[in-house]
Amino acid sequence: MTTPTPHPASATAAPSGGSVPRLRNGELRAMVARVLAESGQDLTPRAIAHTLNRSSGAVGNACKVLADRGEAELAATAPLAYRATATTASAATTPATSSTSHPRRPKKTPVTPAPAMSGASSAAPVTGPVMRPNGMAYHPRQLSGMPDVTALRKLREAGVAALMYGPPGTGKTSVVEAAFPDLVTVQGDGDTTVADLVGEYTQTGDGRYVFVHGPLVRAMREGRTLFIDDATLIPPTVLAVVYPAMDGRRQIIIKANGGEVIDAAPGFYVVAGHNPGVHGAVLTDALSSRFAAQIHVSTDYDLAAQLNIDRRAVKIARNLATRQANGEVGWAPQLRELLAFQKIADVLGASAAAGNLVGTAPEDDRAIVAAVVRDVFGGTVAPLSLGSRI
Repeated sequence: MTTPTPHPASATAAPSGGSVPRLRNGELRAMVARVLAESGQDLTPRAIAHTLNRSSGAVGNACKVLADRGEAELAATAPLAYRATATTASAATTPATSSTSHPRRPKKTPVTPAPAMSGASSAAPVTGPVMRPNGMAYHPRQLSGMPDVTALRKLREAGVAALMYGPPGTGKTSVVEAAFPDLVTVQGDGDTTVADLVGEYTQTGDGRYVFVHGPLVRAMREGRTLFIDDATLIPPTVLAVVYPAMDGRRQIIIKANGGEVIDAAPGFYVVAGHNPGVHGAVLTDALSSRFAAQIHVSTDYDLAAQLNIDRRAVKIARNLATRQANGEVGWAPQLRELLAFQKIADVLGASAAAGNLVGTAPEDDRAIVAAVVRDVFGGTVAPLSLGSRI
């Protein structure tokens, strides 16, 4: 995977005055979209960051937001890479103006910091759907006798770090985004480095170097929630940089920036995501011990039915989930696959969506999945494939 050639999108990245400009809301996202749209290649966040002269952590967050909005798509997970979609170009035209008179600093998000230890809950009661940052509604589920969003907020108030684990596509990211509007996200993978968390030196237009702080530092300084998605894909030696901020010290030392000391502001909190079945995911003892609350997240098939997903697809998913629990099969469709089923069914028809479901299944499980789909749909269903020339 090669680094894209710099283009006009990077013009605002490093002004001649020597300081990295502060970007307004949505501007970095538009810049990242422009790089993806103009390159036509699968690009890693690090490659895009090199082009834009920006922090790879911040670029990674922008890529994830674009993918959540459908304005880009995940091309690979090892290494993490993204590619443009049909709507990426329009996302790149979002008007935004940067300020060149001040050094680049993250814009603070107003939050009500919760005390590290508190006997009374200050979390607002949740009685219905909660809006996520991408504009989609999240439907809370029960967790210990209360809405999961409320439970997670109470854990934050008590200073109890939470690890959300379960198969990909079950909604771990959704519940975390709904619970914490002040979220700062790090998308973990095997190539994540310490610099992606704490920051790194970036060269300005006049050849000088400035240290641009990463997402961990921003969350600590502003008392925000840090979400480390796919935390168990990050090398343990890298993830260890977060641990001093989570324990009683609530402090980190950035050796790369002359031993700079960063103290966590009230409200700083860490929550992580873990996909046990993903290749390369390792839950170390050091990581497990620092997340006192470990919460299993599975697909809510009742919600899938409420979302008007084809009931036949939900029946297939339930059947396979039962077989998976019994050890008969290793894969079952989660909410993400069911939502994709419905989108494809709306465009190409239910038979095509069923074929795609079969093709989505891992090769070792495909025969069983095909049999379950056949029983529900009443006929042989093959994976989607091109036919003869028209």
